[in-house]
Amino acid sequence: MICAVTFTDKGRLYYADPGSLRPAVGDHVLYPTEDGPEVAQVMWAPQWTSEEIGGLPVLAGLASADDLAALATARRKRADGRVAARRLIREHGLPMKVVGVDHVLASNRTVIYFTAPHRVDFRALVRDLGATLRGRVELRQLTARDEARLTGGIGSCGRELCCSTFMVDFEPVSVRMAKDQDLPLNPLRISGACGRLMCCLKYEHPLYQDFAAQAPAIGSCVSTPDGEATVVGHSVPAESVVLRMNADGRRTSCALASVCGSRKAHDSFYGDGTVGSALADPNGSC
Repeated sequence: MICAVTFTDKGRLYYADPGSLRPAVGDHVLYPTEDGPEVAQVMWAPQWTSEEIGGLPVLAGLASADDLAALATARRKRADGRVAARRLIREHGLPMKVVGVDHVLASNRTVIYFTAPHRVDFRALVRDLGATLRGRVELRQLTARDEARLTGGIGSCGRELCCSTFMVDFEPVSVRMAKDQDLPLNPLRISGACGRLMCCLKYEHPLYQDFAAQAPAIGSCVSTPDGEATVVGHSVPAESVVLRMNADGRRTSCALASVCGSRKAHDSFYGDGTVGSALADPNGSC
């Protein structure tokens, strides 16, 4: 069994093993963290999965009235911390921007997340914040990607940012991935809300690699049910290739499974005893 919870409205999803619990969507449960169980809201009700998923945290139980009261107190503490941090940052004249505040009631600890163009000496700020909030205060500087994850937003695809919904860890993204996906190397076209290369370039890249390994190269001659043609483009999402028919020069789209290389290239690639081919040999010629 697996379920998904979130700590903030429309925030990142965290997966868990419900154990013996069967909470419904909208119920509040206790999710185990490093600082102890914290109140979270169920977004996906428990459901069976055929895949073997191990290592998921097990829900500690349903949230009680006292837990919900503690959650309300923590929210007030976070709001107070945000107001105090912004005021004191202005007074100290520091080039910092507060992007998130977290408060742990068990240890009376407030964690303030901020962004800055460079390293900032905030020792005096921490002392003033500790005196104002009457507790332990930690300041953590975030990267541009972390800021986008924390604040959320809408991507160029029209959906919520991947980093603020389902992504767990950031993986390195390179311009080579954009080239392999035949995308324009315009920073405005391949950058996300954080100003860095879009994360979707990373987890979509294997699909383009697999397609490139199977599809005939652009410029090669292939055989199709309609006759001989030349490959002039690829359409990876549709798993098809764009062809220019040799007979009349018209352009058409054909499923990858319907494209075959020449008989000679086919026999050299699959062997003389193989009957039928679903994929083209990239080096096939007319």
